[in-house]
Amino acid sequence: MCVLLLAECALATAWTSPRRSASPRPDIVLITLDTTRADRMGFLGSERGLTPSLDALARHSVVFSRAYAQVPLTTPSHATILTGTYPQLNHVQYMGDSLGKALPFLPDILHRNGYRTAAFVGALALDPKSIAPGFERGFDIYDAGFHRPRPGQDHYHSLERRADEVVSRALAWLNKQPAGPFFLWVHFYDPHDPYDPPEPYKTRYKAEPYDGEIAYTDAAVAKLLAALRSRRTFDASLIAVMADHGEGLGEHGEDHHGIFLYDETVQVPLLFKLPGQQDAKRVTTQVGLVDVAPTILRAVNLPVPATMQGKSLLSFPKSDHSRAVEMGNDSNSQGPVYAESDYGHRSFGWSTLRAWRTAKYLYIEAPERELYDQSVDPKAAHNLAPNSKAVADTAAAQVAEFYRKTKGDAGETTKLSFAQTESLHALGYVSADAGISSEARNESGPDPKQKIAVANLLHEGLLDMENEQYQEAVPILEQVLKQEPNAPAASLQLGRAYMSLKEYQKAIAPLRNLVDKRPDNTLGRYELGCALVKTGHWDEASQHFEAAVSQMPGSSMLHFYLALVYRQTSRVAEAAKEFQIALRLEPDNFPANLFLGQLYIAQHQAAEALPYLRNAARLHPDSIDAHGSLANAYWELGQEANARRELGEAESLRSRGGSRLGTPTGETDVATQQ
Repeated sequence: MCVLLLAECALATAWTSPRRSASPRPDIVLITLDTTRADRMGFLGSERGLTPSLDALARHSVVFSRAYAQVPLTTPSHATILTGTYPQLNHVQYMGDSLGKALPFLPDILHRNGYRTAAFVGALALDPKSIAPGFERGFDIYDAGFHRPRPGQDHYHSLERRADEVVSRALAWLNKQPAGPFFLWVHFYDPHDPYDPPEPYKTRYKAEPYDGEIAYTDAAVAKLLAALRSRRTFDASLIAVMADHGEGLGEHGEDHHGIFLYDETVQVPLLFKLPGQQDAKRVTTQVGLVDVAPTILRAVNLPVPATMQGKSLLSFPKSDHSRAVEMGNDSNSQGPVYAESDYGHRSFGWSTLRAWRTAKYLYIEAPERELYDQSVDPKAAHNLAPNSKAVADTAAAQVAEFYRKTKGDAGETTKLSFAQTESLHALGYVSADAGISSEARNESGPDPKQKIAVANLLHEGLLDMENEQYQEAVPILEQVLKQEPNAPAASLQLGRAYMSLKEYQKAIAPLRNLVDKRPDNTLGRYELGCALVKTGHWDEASQHFEAAVSQMPGSSMLHFYLALVYRQTSRVAEAAKEFQIALRLEPDNFPANLFLGQLYIAQHQAAEALPYLRNAARLHPDSIDAHGSLANAYWELGQEANARRELGEAESLRSRGGSRLGTPTGETDVATQQ
């Protein structure tokens, strides 16, 4: 059997355009459904009645009933969709990994060929300024702008947007577009946990909230498609719909997704409505999301870059009068499909998993390897590998050879920023470098099958932390550490839970345990330093802040905290230096401006203090301390009129209840607020 069984000859005849579009450049609408299982789609056989809009679209589309994601995670899967490359080549294997500028990128290609391009994404997981760096390339507009919840904000006004809001933003853009080809990508995050559909779906699907999210998303898709019809562009448009991955829902023990490679998290809905298509076609050939970008380019008569590893699923007839090629079920035309998961390894130090789907078998490369005959065992319940060694050996050799031929050069290890790490935790994921140090990283480790309960528990604990349910999070995180003592994220979050509960002494043990095992864990160093400050151990705290700064020298916050520690321990010159570095990195850091100015005043260097204190007063005009310190500087410089003005402002603010930012007892709390 040929190793590269995704060969174009096998797939090019899979389905045929009903006719060439009258326009050489039809409009393109790409709809991606986050965390959406294939078995919830009516057009794929579900009887739950969740997707009437998508089912109606499928009646005018080519539907692939055996389509698979290459990675069961949002950001890496979308990287595969948009680049037509495998994760081992594009190196976007986890959230936060940067999309390289040299990679072929569908939006960029379309933009360079005259398309107006816009993306409207539903969550932080695809925000280029946070977890998806590089995804904005080629877009005229990329509508994201997500962040961690601020006081008083809910999940849907910070980390994600509901589907209706995403559609409204997309249509506002679309309604302003003149004639001419456009590429519109709309991403719906709603089926991702936590499952919380709006009414009436919340009540209607109270017992099945995941299904309610899918039903709600389908209704939002209906609004988007109705708008295309009202513009009279629906018939002539290319519309592609797919999920990025599925959801475990407890099957094979996985509650969510990201680790296992069974059908519940890897099989996805996939359909294409071609320009002018009126009838439906169903294709049983196995395909991957890696084939989406080449297919779209082929459908709009643009060349497919040689660097794209997926294959176009589209074959035009030889003439406009040719009949469409009929679809068969010949298993010989079905090439294997590759998938991988590095999440368990990068987050916990467990083994990497790779899957290889042939016409009949699902093979999973793992410490305890797995082989399933899905022609008789579609749920992958009976592992044949122990008794079918020859078949398993053949599949293992094929997947190893495929990986060798499709991998790229070694990618750079991504060092996540504080903000990226916090964003991942907010979404319920462990940071990518939590499980094993980059120096020691390889693909071995415990079998995730034996550890999946730990991942489920930790996910629950992360969501409790994000919801500020610290008391509830503590026993969950302690249980994780009992089962997996080397789970760095659990140690980190347990320490943070105790810090939030103001049990600072209790926070030290799990944080020290983390730093002892992972001295390169910058966030662990930072949190331990904070706990030591809260318990009065300033000298030891300085060591951890120094280590954190050396590991992440571009962090203004870390330099600021180190400066505070130096100031408290009378290392004045070093404190001034660290404040200055923090301000070079972040000139509008209010407490750094204020504290550096106060430091200079204490050293009778009022002229040096003046610009920093002026900046502090500009940034926070309601700060009593900023105006009071500025008055002191003016007095020392002999500028009595200015001093009286600032002193009067400070007194006025005090009488009106102005803020006391910058008081010595509140220094660490001030930094936390920034």
